[in-house]
Amino acid sequence: MLRSTFSFSVTRKINNWQQIRMSHKLVANLSMMFKEHPNLSARYRAAKDAGFRYVECGFPYVEPLETIQKARAEAGVEQILINAWPGDLQNGEIGIAALPHKVKEFKESLETSIEYAKALNCKRMHVMAGLKPVFKDEAMEEVFLDNIRYAAERLSKEGILALIEPINSRLSIPKYFLTDIHKAVEYIQKIDHPNLKLQFDVFHVQIMDGNLTGNLKKYLPHIGHVQIAQVPDRGEPTDGEVNFRYVFKLLTDLGYDGYIGLEYIPRGKTEDGLKWIKDFGLTM
Repeated sequence: MLRSTFSFSVTRKINNWQQIRMSHKLVANLSMMFKEHPNLSARYRAAKDAGFRYVECGFPYVEPLETIQKARAEAGVEQILINAWPGDLQNGEIGIAALPHKVKEFKESLETSIEYAKALNCKRMHVMAGLKPVFKDEAMEEVFLDNIRYAAERLSKEGILALIEPINSRLSIPKYFLTDIHKAVEYIQKIDHPNLKLQFDVFHVQIMDGNLTGNLKKYLPHIGHVQIAQVPDRGEPTDGEVNFRYVFKLLTDLGYDGYIGLEYIPRGKTEDGLKWIKDFGLTM
């Protein structure tokens, strides 16, 4: 009788663990995935057909608002995240929140970002800092803090969570202003606004700082969104230097119940690369 009870208890714990593992909400990043399809609008349907319920994208501004609004609605997927207006991508800008000569443009373009977010029923927005090729760190820091404080308050009125993200300058964006996760959290604490959180991208944090376990444990209260990609090739979270099976378990153990953006570049056809989800015991 004792043996039977023990066996039942172990089986129940295993079943509960399997249910917890499958509870992660995986988000297809349409700026990186499904590029076999010609435009952002087509990728909404592709993500839906692949089984995703949630999507995110970096720059929805590449298409008219009405077009992607219709595409998202017809696909029936939920928009989890967009980036704020990035500035002039064609001329090398990638975010303007820390640029001293762009304060007026930042506030004006934030209204465009809000318009897109509301049309897509999106509740999270990553506000990018920008590059620092000519400006001093001190001047950029002051502007960044002021602009992020403004964005957190302005977005709170629309029910949209403001996020900042440290991005690696070693492989992805040289001279990006915000690269240090500890500095990002310091800014969040200094601004001290309830509508401002950290976007924790495992790919970027691993490259710049490592210590994923310690950083996730320490900064979990500040995290508003998680993104993943393997290091160093930014591919699917399979072979590479990060053990993502462990990362998913750690997120579960820590009680993280938010979304996980798949901001990776598929190594082949997007749909073919999705088998890792089932192999990991997860669902879309």
